[in-house]
Amino acid sequence: MFIDYAKIELQAGNGGKGAVAFRREKYIDKGGPNGGDGGRGGNIIFETNPNLHTLQDIRYKRMYKAKNGKSGGSNNRTGKSGDDLIIQVPCGTIIKNLDNKTIIKDLIKENESHIVCKGGFGGKGNVHFKSSTQQTPRFSQQGTEGEFLSVELELKVLADVGLVGLPNAGKSTLLSVMTTAKPKIADYPFTTLQPHLGIVKYGEYQSFVMADIPGLIEGASEGKGLGHQFLKHIERNKILLFMIDIEEAEPIKVYNQLMDELLGFNKDLLNKDKLIIRTKIDSSSEDVDERWRLFPEEFIDISSVSNQGLDVLKDKLVSFLSAS
Repeated sequence: MFIDYAKIELQAGNGGKGAVAFRREKYIDKGGPNGGDGGRGGNIIFETNPNLHTLQDIRYKRMYKAKNGKSGGSNNRTGKSGDDLIIQVPCGTIIKNLDNKTIIKDLIKENESHIVCKGGFGGKGNVHFKSSTQQTPRFSQQGTEGEFLSVELELKVLADVGLVGLPNAGKSTLLSVMTTAKPKIADYPFTTLQPHLGIVKYGEYQSFVMADIPGLIEGASEGKGLGHQFLKHIERNKILLFMIDIEEAEPIKVYNQLMDELLGFNKDLLNKDKLIIRTKIDSSSEDVDERWRLFPEEFIDISSVSNQGLDVLKDKLVSFLSAS
């Protein structure tokens, strides 16, 4: 299951209490103070793991707690610090403060980490409170509490190329042919209910990531259908690949519909590179050219079934990505 949203609570560890202790030495009043400091509480750290692609493991656990620091000991011994709690998330995870919706961190790079909740400081032992007027302090500090925070996690898929189109435009088929991904494919709307990623290889040791985004319907930018659930993933893509069935009765209308939904969601999407392709050209009828005669953009013809035009498409995408 593809889970791209979660709400959780975080509790960093409390600092340990400072110790009240005295040396036991002859001729030294009460032995002199030697209580050590408490240990630091554990931090809560988020770290990206390139092998993760969903927030599924996180969603089903409500509270995350780091370990508390241990109390200080005699002979100036500092208590053990609480272990940090590391929460692994996919690349592309946004961490937001649930109360004010501010972004704490946008984790994009592989193996990137960020401390979200800091552990409390350990309290000072009584050795710190000795003075000329107070030779035998019988008190110490309590440790401070660790930070508590409610956060929401939102995953936006990281891909170089995002496939955009109506249901049954052939996005899943293209992804399965050009990559090793195996999305579910069938001849009915909304075969794709979640984004699929695949790696397209070219040349030696070179590749780019392609994402199959669920099909757009009219009103998606207003939340209809899958709506915002998948439109947000397109924000991360470098290139938008518009896929239109060559047999569409009104291809210009379909293209404008796709553009309207994207721009209704985020006008910045207009600044992304885009490429239009006509799909399923192996099954085209005689009057196709007339329907596409007034289409305002250049396009590439492909057939994922017969592999027609796929090399041309790959070369074009590589040139776009090399220039970006």
